[in-house]
Amino acid sequence: MSVSEQQSTGGTGRLYGVGLGPGDPALMTVRAVQIIAEADVVAYHSARHGRSIARSIAAQHIRADHIEEALVYPLTTETTDHPGGYRGALDEFYTEAAARLAVHLDAGRTVAVLAEGDPLFYGSYQHMHKRLAHRYATEVVPGVTSVSAAAARLGTPLVEGEEVLTILPGTLPEEELTARLAATDSAVVMKLGRTFPAVRRAFEASGRLPEARYVERATMAGERTGDLADTDADSVPYFAVAVLPSRIDAPRPSPSAAPGTGEVVVVGTGPAGPLWLTPETRGALAAADDLVGYTTYLDRVPVRPGQQRHGSDNKVESERAEFALDLARRGRRVAVVSGGDPGVFAMATAVLEVASQDAYTDITVRVLPGVTAANAAAARAGAPLGHDYATLSLSDRLKPWEVIAERLRAAATADLVLALYNPGSRSRTWQVGKARDLLLEHRSPDTPVVLGRDVGGSAESVRTVRLADLDPAEVDMRTILIVGSSQTRWVRRGDGRQIVWTPRRYPEG
Repeated sequence: MSVSEQQSTGGTGRLYGVGLGPGDPALMTVRAVQIIAEADVVAYHSARHGRSIARSIAAQHIRADHIEEALVYPLTTETTDHPGGYRGALDEFYTEAAARLAVHLDAGRTVAVLAEGDPLFYGSYQHMHKRLAHRYATEVVPGVTSVSAAAARLGTPLVEGEEVLTILPGTLPEEELTARLAATDSAVVMKLGRTFPAVRRAFEASGRLPEARYVERATMAGERTGDLADTDADSVPYFAVAVLPSRIDAPRPSPSAAPGTGEVVVVGTGPAGPLWLTPETRGALAAADDLVGYTTYLDRVPVRPGQQRHGSDNKVESERAEFALDLARRGRRVAVVSGGDPGVFAMATAVLEVASQDAYTDITVRVLPGVTAANAAAARAGAPLGHDYATLSLSDRLKPWEVIAERLRAAATADLVLALYNPGSRSRTWQVGKARDLLLEHRSPDTPVVLGRDVGGSAESVRTVRLADLDPAEVDMRTILIVGSSQTRWVRRGDGRQIVWTPRRYPEG
């Protein structure tokens, strides 16, 4: 069916957003060529210099009898005295441009708006689409994006298997770019030009600069590719992208390839699955050659081709730390995986203790924070940690119960909220009852106690009971207890949900 035959029956024309691909006219689709050939009006955006990249791509298909509408931006990156600022000036321009096209559509003409790449992928056409598509019959003709063209020119896969590809505009704040690059598998950063120095710093800060590639004007005249690290910032145009290709099958150092250059990163995975990971932790896990940890925590980390996983029991922390440091000494990048925050009753201490031995003092060790079990349970309950609080472990495996009891008394006497870790297990069933009885000597029986079990997991349970009603049989190793102070409030809201919070202001006297 021809374009003219597809026009709506109400006397109005039809609007087309025509994707032209990345620049080479040979990469235009057959449908795009057909639309342009049969359209009455060909429209395209350009800067004030009047040269339109979109028009140059489609030039051989534009006839002398085509009505051409050059939609010239009033500004690009310069400042403006428009009362609405830069965004206001552009919005006014898009509204006026859409009105110009509407005149043709109302006259029954078919309008093809040309767009380099894909019309709805960072394209100027989308602003016409949002203003006109609800009023006129519309079709969008997709085009090959610069992302696909860049990968093709580099000759390397962008993503494979379960990898995630992230598309980022270089105009994002530098810290946001850094976080996104650290957290993803593969990425393409667009809109370079003036943003290139900040983009490069973001790649470096995220540890991804050695992997990054550079593609300029893919498939167009003046095409250039290379390593991002070697690219001169002063030479980078707007039509360039930075690419993090797939990590699968990418070169990794062999265990003996670079002795002394490895490192150990101790990472906290939070209380449960991927939703609790920080961007920095995601990046460290993805970059590691080896993952070392308690098997339960390792199972939270996605399997990646090329990585070695070394799981072990939860009672061999020193041996696990030594194993990780030995791997790093052989040039491996090692992530020691810990639940929650690695510095709170977890693996960071074990690793640093072993790393302080003479044999390992030259190995780089970093600790990355994670969401703690106390913070997770507190957030689910409300804000019981809103004022001063103390964190204690009830496990007597590494310290005597007498020490635990003394510290409980001191914290209770100081009227601190308590976050109690490791309250019980199959082999430790009496500590919760002892702690409850001791606290009742200093706290009201009505003191709220939050029981957070498997927070973030499939068996999550968060509820609040009176201190006097705390039942040790309902507490296990996957539970954390938060015991309120004399000021902690416990309220049932109109939706039936109980919330617990501790006021930030403590009464005088």
